[in-house]
Amino acid sequence: MEKFFKLKENGSNVQTEILAGFTTFFAMAYIIMVNPGMLHQTGMPWGAVFLSTIIASVIGTLVMGLVANVPYALAPGMGLNAFFVFTVVFNLGFKWQEALAMVFVCGLVNIFITVTKIRKLIIKAIPESLQTAIGGGIGIFIAYIGIKNAGLLTFTSDPGTYNQLDSGTVVASSAAVPALSYMNTPAILLAIFGLILMTILLVKKVKGAIIIGIVVTALAGIPFGVTKMGETVSFAQAWNQLPQTFGAAFGNPGLLSLFRDPAKIPLVLITIFSFSLSDTFDTIGTFIGTGRKTGIFSLEDEHALESSSGFKSKMDKALFADSIATSIGAVLGTSNTTTYVESAAGIGAGGRTGLTSVVVAILFAVSAFLAPVLSAVPNAATAPALIIVGIMMLSAFKDIKWDDIDVAIPAFFAGIFMAICYSISYGIATGFIFYCIVKVVRGEAREINPILWIATILFILNFVLMAII
Repeated sequence: MEKFFKLKENGSNVQTEILAGFTTFFAMAYIIMVNPGMLHQTGMPWGAVFLSTIIASVIGTLVMGLVANVPYALAPGMGLNAFFVFTVVFNLGFKWQEALAMVFVCGLVNIFITVTKIRKLIIKAIPESLQTAIGGGIGIFIAYIGIKNAGLLTFTSDPGTYNQLDSGTVVASSAAVPALSYMNTPAILLAIFGLILMTILLVKKVKGAIIIGIVVTALAGIPFGVTKMGETVSFAQAWNQLPQTFGAAFGNPGLLSLFRDPAKIPLVLITIFSFSLSDTFDTIGTFIGTGRKTGIFSLEDEHALESSSGFKSKMDKALFADSIATSIGAVLGTSNTTTYVESAAGIGAGGRTGLTSVVVAILFAVSAFLAPVLSAVPNAATAPALIIVGIMMLSAFKDIKWDDIDVAIPAFFAGIFMAICYSISYGIATGFIFYCIVKVVRGEAREINPILWIATILFILNFVLMAII
């Protein structure tokens, strides 16, 4: 095990990697229940999506761990599954089988841009200031997810919001604005307890502080009714439903019907493009944000980006593992499978090698038989871990020259705006756009990498098309 994963070389050991694997798994285990609940709204059988979510996560995470030897876990992505359901199926009117076909094609596109080094060249093209901002932004994003999952935020009506009607008349309206929740529910109080407990353990430098905090908090929630067994289908029922989604992407409806109507082909291509763009930059953002500071992706990996052939670095292999997971997930019957930002929880707990990923994959496999037990771990127990990890990652912001407005404006959008709009890829998109604007205004357009220009134009095109459709 030491020889295969090179634990000592990466400054880790078996115990730390196992604890990190448990930490990452519990931080992202919510997807086991959330994804089936989301996709079920399109008519997909809950049990089939439940199993396809787990199987896709296991395969993708194992490839990441065994081939790339990095501590990242994969699962169907939040945000991408919402796009699948609410935009592609509900708004655009595609059947869920056709949506799966689009995800499959998106996976093939991702494989192509990975094998041809395009994804790595994109990473190399991102200026260091933006990479640093993305790292800090991922921290804010993770912490915000934790705060939201903990129930610490509520949304109230803002009477000071105004809308302009088509007639030109300005009228008062109400809009949801975030506010601090009343701390009078068992779940919120439990999350606060977990946050305080993890803070104490970390300050005391207790090994495994985050996973200990999750377990203790979950146990403490039992007498208050916060930690309770979830209701779900049995493994046998889910297994019997799996054939309904397995391979459905290739049928009719599905890939066979997707390009049948010539009038719909532009819309199909736009949708696939949107899937691929979000998936690609979510992954790039996660790798930059978590791998740069910890040294998981070293300078050696960055130099390897210049290689024109072969997979010679961890980054090469990690990007390939991520790219094939999307198509595998679509074949099984789930939305885009991608590298999870919650992997930062395990990295924060000390995970540095693929052994962490292997542990996560094993836990996902076991979860197929223990769904009611795993669903008992509440958000109140995992949310504090995300908040703590997010705080740890904010140190990246110290390397940004905030007193230089040329640097500060793109960094704000690439970092802070990422959390405000609740999207890693949109944060990166706006960061790119304003970086180009600043450089052009300064007369330094020639300093912009051509790949960054292309990515920025594609992002702008994506925003325009989204506004139209």
